[in-house]
Amino acid sequence: MGMQIQLGSTPVQVEFKDIKNVHLSVHPPVGRVSISAPRRMKLETVRLFAISKLDWIRRQQEELRAQEREPEREFLDRESHFVWGRRCLLVVTERDERPSIELRHNRLHLGVRPGTDTQKRRDILEAWYRAQIRQALPDLLTRWQPRLGVEVASVYVQRMRTRWGSCNPTARTIRLNTELAKKPRECLEYVVVHELVHLLEPTHNPRFIALMDRFMPLWKEHRKLLNRLPVRHEEWDY
Repeated sequence: MGMQIQLGSTPVQVEFKDIKNVHLSVHPPVGRVSISAPRRMKLETVRLFAISKLDWIRRQQEELRAQEREPEREFLDRESHFVWGRRCLLVVTERDERPSIELRHNRLHLGVRPGTDTQKRRDILEAWYRAQIRQALPDLLTRWQPRLGVEVASVYVQRMRTRWGSCNPTARTIRLNTELAKKPRECLEYVVVHELVHLLEPTHNPRFIALMDRFMPLWKEHRKLLNRLPVRHEEWDY
């Protein structure tokens, strides 16, 4: 069941689910607020919880609204694209061969068939970014799962509109945003650790923060870096 409450000028979408704890989220790009709450909880209790978090909500909204947006990409020759935090020059070559991508120094060479449209070029490059994350994951999981004493069942890498990552503690699965391959590698590591810690603590409560402080003391610096980097320019559906 979904409904909306109003906190001054801030609307909050509330959804009651079969969960144990309250989940508060502030979504990009403009800071839409949502709360998932246990079905047993009264709406007034949810409202009081939201009011107690209002300062945090507003800080998150300010950060999101101030975040720089990348210009919309057309995937043309000499266009700039980011790979692991580095700005690279796209070099497009049309040839009657299977599509390919190769990173050489600061140049990202994209080979496509003649007449390949913008959407297809985007799909090719996005698949390549997804593969970059897949290649980086084994080392990160090997390093961090034993430290945390957890083991994830599956990791999915996909295009995500509102989050850098997510975790389903019950299924023990993690989802990562393809866009992370554009950010410095420490940003990917931070998100992976963040989601793995959710296997120990599902919510962003004091215990979660204490666990992050213990296992990754610089996690807040990594989060700041991730949040101040340019993000994809697109029409968000939230």
